[in-house]
Amino acid sequence: MEYEERFRQVQRPIYDCLLFDLDDTLYPLSSGLAVGCRKNIEDYMIEKLGIHRSKIPDLCNLLYKNYGTTMAGLRAIGYDFNYDEYHSFVHGRLPYENLKPDPVLRSLLLSVPLRKVIFTNADRVHAAKVLSILGLEDCFEGIICFETLNPTHKNTASDDEDDIEFAGSMEIPSNNTRSKEIFDIIGHFSQPNAGSVLPKTPIVCKPSEDAIERALKIAEINPQRTLFFEDSVRNIQSGKRVGLYTVLVGNSQRTKGADYALESIHNIREALPELWETDKMSEVSYSGKVPLVETSVTA
Repeated sequence: MEYEERFRQVQRPIYDCLLFDLDDTLYPLSSGLAVGCRKNIEDYMIEKLGIHRSKIPDLCNLLYKNYGTTMAGLRAIGYDFNYDEYHSFVHGRLPYENLKPDPVLRSLLLSVPLRKVIFTNADRVHAAKVLSILGLEDCFEGIICFETLNPTHKNTASDDEDDIEFAGSMEIPSNNTRSKEIFDIIGHFSQPNAGSVLPKTPIVCKPSEDAIERALKIAEINPQRTLFFEDSVRNIQSGKRVGLYTVLVGNSQRTKGADYALESIHNIREALPELWETDKMSEVSYSGKVPLVETSVTA
């Protein structure tokens, strides 16, 4: 009995998949891409949507807080725009030159004999570029990106969604109608008894639990055997609620919902040595490059 009790205490979960966020997870926040992305989003709102500069801080804060991404929030409150054009504007002027190849991380990833999948809110073009610069494009089985979860999106009629890895296994409802008026979310929350009922967004993205569950289903991932690496605390908490084991990256202090915390993704081997202590005899390898022809990041 004593032996059995001791065995139960030291027994750890058996993983067969590692699910990675991309931005500020596989490279550090100090790269400056997040700051550049935020500025580009604000510029898009001013230049393309005609939003007054004075409203930008409050509006961005409310949209991000209530919808997960500013983009999802803009669509929810009634702004109509082309998703590809948005991504091109927001990511096209990022300081990618701040990123460098990461042979250390590449070696770590390739040495882990488990499935490895990217799960990002970003668009395919951005994701492909980041992974290429980091030298990690052949380290993953596939990528779940903006287009994967939003295959029926507002681009050109000739878009070929079958080119996207993992896409096509689910039908996602779309909402392509143009709203006649913009919902005043700032005015809504300025009311003393503002309710929590808000317009819904047609965009599927983290930290929505539904988005995470759809991603897991598309990639055929068992959450109870998967480690989810993320820099966002709220995404970590959503992942935990759907049954994933979670690793907060970029912070050495564990927060609510995080099973592990890594100051850097490079600390993965010290924190999780069991990933290399597997009973699998052959290493997982991926033939050629990951199909990134049309992958993207959402801000």
